[in-house]
Amino acid sequence: MKEKTFREVIAEAMSEEMRIDKSIFLMGEEVAQYNGAYKASKGMLHEFGPKRVIDTPISELAFSGIGIGASMNGCRPIIEFMTFNFSLMAMDQIINNAAKIRYMSGGQWNIPIVFRGPTGSAGQLGATHSQSFENWFANCPGLKVVIPCNPYDAKGLLKSSIRDNNPVIFMESEQMYGDKMMIPEKEYTIPIGKAEIKKKGKDVSLVSFGKIMKIALSVSKKLEKEENISVEVIDLQTIRPLDYNSIIDSVKKTNRLVILEESWPFSSISSEISFFVQKKAFDYLDSPINRITLLDTPAPYSSELIKSWFPNEKKIIKSIKETLYIF
Repeated sequence: MKEKTFREVIAEAMSEEMRIDKSIFLMGEEVAQYNGAYKASKGMLHEFGPKRVIDTPISELAFSGIGIGASMNGCRPIIEFMTFNFSLMAMDQIINNAAKIRYMSGGQWNIPIVFRGPTGSAGQLGATHSQSFENWFANCPGLKVVIPCNPYDAKGLLKSSIRDNNPVIFMESEQMYGDKMMIPEKEYTIPIGKAEIKKKGKDVSLVSFGKIMKIALSVSKKLEKEENISVEVIDLQTIRPLDYNSIIDSVKKTNRLVILEESWPFSSISSEISFFVQKKAFDYLDSPINRITLLDTPAPYSSELIKSWFPNEKKIIKSIKETLYIF
């Protein structure tokens, strides 16, 4: 075991897979000479050379299309977006080509490609650089959507994503790249499509994913220590395919559900989960499902407004207590 940062394990996962399979290459803005905008590809140009670690012009539409074409011809590209806010420029390629070519070709072509980079808010970056689009991508059949919450999970899930024969949207966070964790030296992967119980509990189920999981775990430990409220915390890890069964099993045990996500409320992941739980486990619910999301506005720039806009510890505790009828 060795302590490593989130950015280190991203580079490590890509490098390990590239050593095994010469058809894998990394392409994106500043991934080569600059070692990645967030240093998540540090040292890779030196090891693999400019034909496999490729700096691109600032044109997400173009290099995403090149990656998709390469994946149709035997390669396994990793496409880095400097931020998923910029993926909007490539939505035609991702949604109309990557997600649909296998279906429209009757299975003649697989599209083994990973689109990865940071997502969500990272502080005072303004409304156009603080957005979460996982529900957009998850809405489209043909795409898999993966969002790890810590370095250990990131490495195992990224390796599985690179090996997958389908297009995978792999979403990270600027605010996690410096996070540290003990990482095994031996080879490991984490399966796509399986949630993980990060903390067992009996009073209420708290479902979340991505960097906001850190707040979820902090709140659950605080409530258990200070108020004897036992919170079961589930990390989805994969948004599509979504592990409905793990959520249902937890709700059957706790009889209450709170969903926490870093996205706008309308047509969100929490909306999908709420519908499914009320359909499949309605008789197990002892109170209405609660959710905590961003406020339904673009991201503010003011640091004080961000505190109100973003899900915080106070909002989560209030929501959990409401679900338990503690007022």
